[in-house]
Amino acid sequence: MQPRLQRIVSRLDQLAELSGRAVSWLTLGMVLLTLMVVILRYLFDIGSIALQESVTYLHAAVFMLGAAYTLKHDGHVRVDIFYRQRSPRTRAWIDLLGTLLLLAPVCVFIFISSLDYVGAAWSIHEGSREAGGLDGVFLLETIIPLMAALLLLQGLSMSLRSVLVISGNAPLPAPDQGLDREL
Repeated sequence: MQPRLQRIVSRLDQLAELSGRAVSWLTLGMVLLTLMVVILRYLFDIGSIALQESVTYLHAAVFMLGAAYTLKHDGHVRVDIFYRQRSPRTRAWIDLLGTLLLLAPVCVFIFISSLDYVGAAWSIHEGSREAGGLDGVFLLETIIPLMAALLLLQGLSMSLRSVLVISGNAPLPAPDQGLDREL
């Protein structure tokens, strides 16, 4: 059973890794678009609502689609005073309970509550309120349930990893590492 769980954890981690690395390229696009907006505005006195909104869309996409990657790499806020000095098994319990009692319910809530919102945006192909803005607001809003699903899947990976550590079926991480390291 442990090799099967480890494979599942590995696949879920690969998904978070792949999505995070893909999304990281959006930051380059965001920087280049911001540079373009600044050059156009201050050198040529040309403004573009669509370019400005593109930067905002990319910024939102980076944060929402990068959340699972950040969780995988233990980059979210945590009260380290309660976590760092604990044993790996205690940290595994904290991760398991935190995921089951906090992360999963919030992700499920965001996912379910965003479906009607996203559906309504798609039904009218919601666009920008600004003249000259982007017509793809509905696409941006689609990222909300996708973020919740990716976070939930990474939470499942964390939970399974924690179960493996608690049951003694996974190598314990070094004291200075979280439980998100490779099994």
